[in-house]
Amino acid sequence: MSVSVRLDGKVAIVTGASRGIGEAIARALADHGARVVLAARKIEGLKAVADSIGENAHPVAAHTGREEECQRLVKETIDRFGKVDVLVNNAATNPYFGPILGIDNGAWDKTFEVNVKGYFFMAREVSRHLVDRKAPGSIIHVSSVAGLIGAPLQGVYAMTKAAIVSMTKTMAIELAPSQIRVNAIAPGFVATRFASAIVENPDLSREVIKRTPAGRVGTPDEIAGGALYLASDAASYLTGHTLVIDGGMTIG
Repeated sequence: MSVSVRLDGKVAIVTGASRGIGEAIARALADHGARVVLAARKIEGLKAVADSIGENAHPVAAHTGREEECQRLVKETIDRFGKVDVLVNNAATNPYFGPILGIDNGAWDKTFEVNVKGYFFMAREVSRHLVDRKAPGSIIHVSSVAGLIGAPLQGVYAMTKAAIVSMTKTMAIELAPSQIRVNAIAPGFVATRFASAIVENPDLSREVIKRTPAGRVGTPDEIAGGALYLASDAASYLTGHTLVIDGGMTIG
């Protein structure tokens, strides 16, 4: 078998695709032949990204923390492009930054709703579709190094990302007989608006860079390369894995 990262003929859904890592992943998949549905809560940013990609991109506003909106998103993708082959669960939230004991119940519930329930709802809908089609597929969960190590000031967010690693492993085992691969990506600190509380804080950023052998924070495009690999047939024998892309931070 020849090794290829081309995605010609494949249809992908990328959540949280209006900016940052999600936007970079959507562009990478489209650049390598996929038709891509871009999802996020607000349509305006999605339309701008979709317009810049071209006719192979379609924006859909959806709150993935709500099961009925996940169902609608998958249905609209099938109505538009005929099927789904790849899911990238990237949408996430982190409404609280501070000591873990200080979080209120509303912020706790919101974090788990989007970061865990949303990933599960989307993965379940796409998996059901793939099983019904008797088709192989790739599900990619964007976790975080925060889910692999202690994460002061991000404790509940880190819990959700650790849950994603566990979800990935169990889904990989249960879905393997249906030729559905399930993997995760754990980015380190990446220069995005989402990570601005750390990346744009000189003291915190300096501490992160000091702990990172690569000596810098990452870029969204560097995470997108991992997603492209996992989505492609080049990763056909890889499932249940968490691909850490962190400049070496977690090996220190």
